[in-house]
Amino acid sequence: MTTRKVLAAMAIAGLAASQAVSAADAGGAIIAAQCNGCHGFEGASKGVVPALNGKPALLLSQAMKDFKSDKRIGTIMNRIAKGYTDGELDNVAQYYSGIK
Repeated sequence: MTTRKVLAAMAIAGLAASQAVSAADAGGAIIAAQCNGCHGFEGASKGVVPALNGKPALLLSQAMKDFKSDKRIGTIMNRIAKGYTDGELDNVAQYYSGIK
């Protein structure tokens, strides 16, 4: 294989990887939009419901997974979290952790 072909293959692989990351980020943002009613726009709740923006992704992800498995009890979060895969919950956590 020539150097030119190797470089072309590396460029294509890099582009595919960046598109996959963008799709994951978009998935988190799309799902997070459904959280606005309780947690506020971009997770910036000013009420009794916890704000999510800027919190560590690992903390958010684990909390949502704990709701999903009923290790943590909430008013409606247990039912909501059960509707998502662990990967989707991780994407939402990444989205909110990136908002300052």
